[in-house]
Amino acid sequence: MPYIERRGNSIRVKWWGGKYKLDAEGRPTKTKIWESASGPEPGVPFQDEDEAYNFGLDREYDVRHGRHVPRADAQTLMEKYVWLWFKAASLRPNSASTYKSMLNAVIVPYWGARPVGAITALEYDLWKVQIEATYSDNYADQLRGLFRMLMNDAILKYKLRTDSPVIEQRRRGKYTKKKTRREKSDLPIQSVHQTARNAHTVWGYTGWVYIWTIALTGMRPPGEMFGLQRGYSSAHWPASDPDPARRRAAVKRYKNLHALRVQHQLYRLERTPVLAGPKYESFRTLVIPPFLHEMHCALLASHDQPFVFLSKTGLDLSGAQFERDYWHPIRDGWDERKPKKGYERFARDPLPAVADMKGEDIYRLRHWHRELLDQPGADIARVAAEARMGHELPGVEGVYSNVTLEMETRIVSYLQEVWDKFLDTGPWLPPFPKPLPDDQGERASSLFSGYRILEDD
Repeated sequence: MPYIERRGNSIRVKWWGGKYKLDAEGRPTKTKIWESASGPEPGVPFQDEDEAYNFGLDREYDVRHGRHVPRADAQTLMEKYVWLWFKAASLRPNSASTYKSMLNAVIVPYWGARPVGAITALEYDLWKVQIEATYSDNYADQLRGLFRMLMNDAILKYKLRTDSPVIEQRRRGKYTKKKTRREKSDLPIQSVHQTARNAHTVWGYTGWVYIWTIALTGMRPPGEMFGLQRGYSSAHWPASDPDPARRRAAVKRYKNLHALRVQHQLYRLERTPVLAGPKYESFRTLVIPPFLHEMHCALLASHDQPFVFLSKTGLDLSGAQFERDYWHPIRDGWDERKPKKGYERFARDPLPAVADMKGEDIYRLRHWHRELLDQPGADIARVAAEARMGHELPGVEGVYSNVTLEMETRIVSYLQEVWDKFLDTGPWLPPFPKPLPDDQGERASSLFSGYRILEDD
């Protein structure tokens, strides 16, 4: 039971916090650890002994029911808690970099001086209004999600508070229309071709193959595309696979088909290029039609580097400003630049914008691939389409379904049919790039890059 102490004009209540003192070896003794309070909140004294006694009873009730949070723990400052949480969290390298940036830029500057257990729902709502007015919808969503994660772990894992200040409820007051997914307009193959043609102008034959690879495999840009290595391309895989068991199985399965392997994504981690597993660990094999295989073979014959797609300067793409220097000119075109004396090399012909891609992210090409597989008459099994996109079917359907060789053969036939039908319209096609001399081609640096691989990503 709690007991009351009077000290002059102040009233203090003490109660057992459910813990015992430890001996020198870290074992609990029979000596109880008591907690105390001089008021219901810091700086607010108890009005009388009854209020203090009832406060102590409430604390002991929480102890008996496992909901008690020691006052010292609840007073842990957010600045300390968030970095301890960050160190203890098991995060993918990309997520760790993103979370660290959000903690440094927004959450710690705003919440750092507040105790974890003192943050109220009203304070959270005010902060939510502020970030929604300051940042983009996507970034504000990420901030809210990270803060919710911090509060949930403070309750469930670390016992720093008893409830969450993040209260989700039906919106009252000002009516706001529910946000819906952005409507996508139809994207004909002619527009995809124009995108690839613009890419050839901006980036050469690499750009042409890059666009068609996304559109006809559904690989995720930029990471999976940047990280496609020579050894996992259809020109060399599966014979080049470093995993013996996977190599034997793939050689047997794909002896009559061309396929590439999505094994890594490439990005920069603290300015260092690293290879990590694909998003959601969606390692997968993608069968490709003969015409795309020929494009990849021609591209690889024109350089001796380990990555399939290189930057304009012949380096890996992880360090490129891809949106600014590649995608935006490809999508939006550019104006003519007339030659000036001494600056003739900067002259260029006008490049038309791709109207159907206006304002679109390059991810639209990945979406287009799924739309292609879903077309009436495609006859592509749902499980094969989902697996190709790097997704898994949910529930029992996902447990019992399987992608068969016949399904993959159908995908290849269908994509080749789509291409052949498009070729009948007489589109522009670029010439194959000039291959390296035989002696130089034989000295290709490696089938795989020497970059650090984050196996646990």
